[in-house]
Amino acid sequence: MCQKAVYPGSFDPLTYGHLDIIKRAKEIFSELTIAVAKNPTKPTLFSFRERIQMVKEVTKDMEGITVEGFNGLIVDYCRQKKIKVIIRGLRMISDFEHEFQMALTNRKLSKENIEIVFLMTHESYSYISSKLIKEIASFGGKLSEFVPPFVERKIKEKLKNADINKTDSSRRNYASG
Repeated sequence: MCQKAVYPGSFDPLTYGHLDIIKRAKEIFSELTIAVAKNPTKPTLFSFRERIQMVKEVTKDMEGITVEGFNGLIVDYCRQKKIKVIIRGLRMISDFEHEFQMALTNRKLSKENIEIVFLMTHESYSYISSKLIKEIASFGGKLSEFVPPFVERKIKEKLKNADINKTDSSRRNYASG
């Protein structure tokens, strides 16, 4: 068994598809770091800290898993942590082109020999994406088949608070207009 690997992503929110990749990667690697990316150019539903906390909560009972946040290039993070393997999940063939481009770019950026390992998600999760989850949630759809219960609660809380803030804001605008 290889020693260490990292599974990077934004995890906004963490889905059962992500968990499938985490569990399967853990069967191959004795230590798995889930690296939550802070990407200022990518809008997220949850803050950087919230995403880290959600992933920690959902994986807290899994042995050999560390959850950390990172900012910058994943190859720099790997160099700093002395990790030689990056895990990437593939859902559909459409993911492959983007992931392949990222893998080749990371290989070029890395001075060390960092390997990228692609894991296909289980077919029952292949259609799930964080973007789709957020869209379903925004329309009040059922999330229990897509995300763990803790994540579902957090999504509902976040959207409820967003609606309250939006309503309060529109009331203020209406009152002042």
